[in-house]
Amino acid sequence: MHGHVVGQKDRSGEIIEIRGPNGGPPYVVRFDDGHTGLVYPGPDAVIQPK
Repeated sequence: MHGHVVGQKDRSGEIIEIRGPNGGPPYVVRFDDGHTGLVYPGPDAVIQPK
């Protein structure tokens, strides 16, 4: 996810669980810093398949 405030770093992580219907959001994401959270991706998010 791209930072949307000046000086905010981009964040990256891995989708570890899909909770929405038909493969849609929300997603449980494990970020590179080890934090895990529920994410509804917005326009600042880029999802890339492995």
